[in-house]
Amino acid sequence: MLRKVRGRFGDKLNPDDAYLSLTREDMQTLKNDWLTDNIISFWEEYLEHEFLTRYKSSNIILLRPSMSFMILQTPDPRTLREALPDFSRATHVFLPINDCRNVSQAEGGTHWSLLLISVVDRIAFHYDSLYQGNVWEADVVTRKFGYLLNMPIRFMHLNDSPQQDGGSDCGVFVCMNMRHLLMKRLLMASAHEKMAKIIEGFRKEGERRRSTSASPMGKKSRSPPRVD
Repeated sequence: MLRKVRGRFGDKLNPDDAYLSLTREDMQTLKNDWLTDNIISFWEEYLEHEFLTRYKSSNIILLRPSMSFMILQTPDPRTLREALPDFSRATHVFLPINDCRNVSQAEGGTHWSLLLISVVDRIAFHYDSLYQGNVWEADVVTRKFGYLLNMPIRFMHLNDSPQQDGGSDCGVFVCMNMRHLLMKRLLMASAHEKMAKIIEGFRKEGERRRSTSASPMGKKSRSPPRVD
């Protein structure tokens, strides 16, 4: 990710650009692969400005880490409505999840994971590069997000998510998974078509092909959106 950030902007970071808000300290943490809240927020702003703006009809929200943390820590998340984006038309919401429990500690926590809530399907998909590192936090955020939207949301932890080898690169996995899911799974699909319907269509097509010939894939597509 360090190469992506530096390769994209080099030494030409313009403070007048709305989404360029990294500090030198943030850039230093990249050398050790640990991503701060600010870096992940920067990455989300980058995806919004460079990609989401091309898809005017999309209703996808990239929620900032600080807002995800507020939802996790607030007993009644409905009290946060004025501080949060308008989710009334959202189809999907990305939420970086952190395991910090101390509300008074800035940049706290030791692990990041990614929660993708498909509002249209009422399902939350959890991608964790450290097996079940943030399952509790992600499950709590899912339930509280359901309170916000006044609807039940089913939580699904994906045990086969790509796993990290290093001890501090979980944030990199969050950013790369977010980009992959956004670009390869959501923006390529119709903005008005439910993700579950798309997946079911792939599964039925796979069954149809296997009924007439041997499939080179060897697997059914009866699965949620995964990171290949």
